[in-house]
Amino acid sequence: MRKVTDAEIEGLDLSSWRLACNGSEPVSPETIERFTRRFAAYGFKPEAMCPVYGLAESSVGLTASPPGRPPRVDRVAREPFQQRGQALAAAPAEPHPLCFVSCGRPLPGHQVRIVDAAGRPLPERSEGRIEFSGPSVTAGYFRNPEATRAVRRDGWMDAGDLGYLSDGELFVTGRVKDIVIKAGRNLYPQEVEEVVGDIPGIRKGCVAAFGIPDATLGTERLVVVAESREAGPETRERIERDVMDRVMAVLGIPPDAVLLAPPGTVLKTSSGKVRRSAMREAYLGGTLGRARPSARAQWTRLVLEGLRATVRRAAARSAALLYAAYVGGLLVLTWPLLWLSLIAFPSGRPAHGLARLWCQVILALAGCPIRVEGLEHLRGVGPAVLVANHSSYLDAVALLAGLPGDFRFVAKRELLRAPVIGTVIRKGGHLTVNRTDLARSLEDADRASAALRGGVSLLVFPEGTFVRAPGLLPFKLGAFKAASESGCPVIPVTIRGTREILPADTWLPRQGPITLAIGAPIAPEGDGWPALVRLRDCSRETIARRLGEEPLSAS
Repeated sequence: MRKVTDAEIEGLDLSSWRLACNGSEPVSPETIERFTRRFAAYGFKPEAMCPVYGLAESSVGLTASPPGRPPRVDRVAREPFQQRGQALAAAPAEPHPLCFVSCGRPLPGHQVRIVDAAGRPLPERSEGRIEFSGPSVTAGYFRNPEATRAVRRDGWMDAGDLGYLSDGELFVTGRVKDIVIKAGRNLYPQEVEEVVGDIPGIRKGCVAAFGIPDATLGTERLVVVAESREAGPETRERIERDVMDRVMAVLGIPPDAVLLAPPGTVLKTSSGKVRRSAMREAYLGGTLGRARPSARAQWTRLVLEGLRATVRRAAARSAALLYAAYVGGLLVLTWPLLWLSLIAFPSGRPAHGLARLWCQVILALAGCPIRVEGLEHLRGVGPAVLVANHSSYLDAVALLAGLPGDFRFVAKRELLRAPVIGTVIRKGGHLTVNRTDLARSLEDADRASAALRGGVSLLVFPEGTFVRAPGLLPFKLGAFKAASESGCPVIPVTIRGTREILPADTWLPRQGPITLAIGAPIAPEGDGWPALVRLRDCSRETIARRLGEEPLSAS
């Protein structure tokens, strides 16, 4: 705003600007005030400024201030907030209160809550971690289940930000990883940067404040790095004193180190955010302010890195295609042999054993080893209903190859029309269910219960289908009804690895290991609907816990 001259915006008319969304970093009340004052003469209305909060994990938008209302600024007493996280209203005479801008209420269908370090919800006007939920929330980070598990909890996602609620509106106070803890107080780097950026001789928006560990005192040291074009020793000394005095006056604590650096030292993201973590690492590593390579050298490096990345992607794609061709060749060569052998073999257990042998050979030749955990849970159980999560077309192959004993799948009737698979189902004595005809569906359920009473274990995918995205779909009750009516236990089986090898909507497999984790039997207790629901919920919770994927709702 300081760089824009009146001559450059002469004739500008902002009177029709109804909504100016202001987000990204924690919204600064000083920036709002300066922007509104600077452009008021050109028709900009204070009520057009709309502070918002969003993040990529929520498909960007999460909360927004009500249109037509000027920004709401909360003046908070400094000491209780920095020491105890209590957002108490500041007294009118307090010289340096903390000021936070409301980002409004959650968008329709979304929820926001504030929790402590243990995940317990906090009351209003108490600072804590921001968690959110809603239809726009991501299912997880791409091919990074560990990172997904770290931020998901009971259907809520951790934003990585701190804040508090007041009258249902969200006030964002800073990033969790950026907070500086010094002398038992939480210091907010954006406030330090704002204060220092107003000092003459320092480049506005080119200040970084961060904490570094102090092992001696068991706290953190506050470091301020500010860009300046001033070169004279006396001027630089004056600026450093001003930084110390200004921070001390506002925070009551001086910075431990002030470094005046040339332009271009403060590291930023492509969107202009200060990279405080990167600044901390550069400061500790002694690389801060190191001369940058020339523009030609940087362009050369970028071109070479781009070429290397292109070559790596092409090589990986070629390897994937070669592997897929190899697996496809295995199937082309062995499927006709399996089909003919099944026709010649007796139905029932011999055909079932032949199909199991083929699955074991195919997975071994494809380089997909199977590890089975919990085999002790199958010993001495008798007939049971095994329920497994469904992630891939490969699931049935993995179960046939890895699970011992004599069991029968319960598959959808449409598979009877599939080449080879239909023969495996018929010759192996596997059961099928009709998902569209209610009368036949009831007959199929009775047939499954009769098989259990006859001493045959059944294996069911209670999700009924599978999708590409990680997550455990809702379980249908049919398998648990059969277990309850026959008095047989339910054994949860967790399949890991098949989604990574052959996810939905693709026929290009990847090489990888498969794990089958067999859980302890769950005996049916009682009759009626509550007993079925208990069996289902216990089984789903066990599988979800061992799978490491979030249970998804019916919606």
